[in-house]
Amino acid sequence: MLSRRTLLTGSLALIFTPATGALAQQFAQSQAEWSQNYEAVSRTRVQRTSTPMLSQESLAATEQMIEYYRNIAARGGWMPVQGVQGLRVGSKSPAVVALRQRLIITGDLDQAAGESPIYDSYVEAGVRRFQARHGISSTGTMTAPTVIAMNVPVDVRIRQLEINVSRLRTLVAGGLPNRYVVANIPAALVETVEGGVVHTRHAAGVGKSDRQSPLLNTKVVEVNFNPFWTVPASIIKKDLIPKMQKEPNYLTDNKIRIFNGNTEIAPSQVNWFSDEATRYRFRQDPGGELNSMGFVRINIPNKDGVYMHDTPSKGIFGDDFRFVSSGCIRVQNVRDYIEWLLKDTPGWSREQIDATFKSGDRIDARLAQPVPIHWIYMTAWATPDGLVQFRDDIYNKDGLGNAIPVASRTPTEPDEEMFLQN
Repeated sequence: MLSRRTLLTGSLALIFTPATGALAQQFAQSQAEWSQNYEAVSRTRVQRTSTPMLSQESLAATEQMIEYYRNIAARGGWMPVQGVQGLRVGSKSPAVVALRQRLIITGDLDQAAGESPIYDSYVEAGVRRFQARHGISSTGTMTAPTVIAMNVPVDVRIRQLEINVSRLRTLVAGGLPNRYVVANIPAALVETVEGGVVHTRHAAGVGKSDRQSPLLNTKVVEVNFNPFWTVPASIIKKDLIPKMQKEPNYLTDNKIRIFNGNTEIAPSQVNWFSDEATRYRFRQDPGGELNSMGFVRINIPNKDGVYMHDTPSKGIFGDDFRFVSSGCIRVQNVRDYIEWLLKDTPGWSREQIDATFKSGDRIDARLAQPVPIHWIYMTAWATPDGLVQFRDDIYNKDGLGNAIPVASRTPTEPDEEMFLQN
C-alpha cells in the first residue's frame, strides 16, 4: 500500500520532472495549475474548529445543516460519480466534469470552478476538503473510500443528520460542565473541552465491531503511570490460548506472567489445548515499549471494565480505520491528554509527567477533581462555521442497514504487531 508521503512525493515528482517535445505544453499547463494551488487550498481547507462535537453550538449547527441538505434534495440532490477512482492532479477525463459538480453541490468546491475535464489544483483541494469532512486521509486523490462516501445519496445523509440531532439533544439536555472529555466512537476521536472550547484533540483506537466500545457517562478519576496489564478473560479465551498453541514462547517474549492465586507458574505447566488457562490470571510487566497499555492507563469507573490508555503501537493513529481494540480506547499524544486531566492536581506539571514516564516507576495520580467523560456515538454533526462531518456507522446503530457502506464490519484477526491490545 502506498503511504500518504509516497503519494505526495509522487505528485511533486510528476510536477518537477523536466518535459521536452510534445510534453512541454502539457507540463507548462500543469505548472500553471500548480501555481494556483496555494489559493485553491486556502479557499477550501477545513480549518480546525474549537467548537466541541458535543455542545449546544454543535446541536444548533446540525439542525441548520438538515435544512441545508433538504434544500439540496429539493434541487435534485447529486448524481453518483463514476470512473473517477484513482484520478489525481494532472489527470484528464470527462468524469472530472461530473466530479466538479458533485463537489460544488456540497460546498467543497467554488461554483466558479468551471467545467474543465482537467483534475487541477482546485479539484484536488475540493477533494481534500471532502475527505477531511468524512474522516478519510486527505490525499487529494480519488481513493475507493472517497468514491463510496461521495455516492451516498442525499436522502440517506439527511436521515443520518436527523438521527444524530436526536442523539445530540439527549446528550446536551441536562447541560454540560465547564470541563469534560468526549470520545466519539465512530469518529475514533477524543476531545478535551474547557470553557466551551476544545483544548486538545486526539486520534483514538476504539473497539472492533465484534468487541464494541460501550456508550458511557462517567468520570476520569485516576491516572496509572507505567501500569501492569491484567489480561481480560475474554482475551484469554479468544486470543491468548490460540496464540500460545502456535507460538509457545509468546508469553515469555512479551513479559506476560501466569498466576494461580499469588503463585506464579510457568507457561510449560499449562495445557494450552484445553480451557485450563481460563482459570489463571495473566499479568504483563510494566514497560511502555512493550506493555499493551503503553506508559499510562486512565481509569474511568464503569460496569463494562473498560478504560483509556497509551499504546506501543503508534502506527494505528495514522490509519483511517481505527476500530482495532477489544473495547477500551487508545489515545494518541497521551501526554497532552493527561497533562490537561491533571492540571488542577498539585504536583503534576508536564515536567513531572515526563519524568515519571522516563523513570518507569509504578505511580498512581488521583485527580483532585474528577473530570466528566462521555463515550458517545455520533456519525454526523456540524459546527457553526457551516462545516458538516460524516462518519461510517461502524456498529450499525443508525439503523440504516447497508445504505452507507462501511470499510469493514467483518471482525479481523489480531494484528501481528501486538495482538494483545485491549
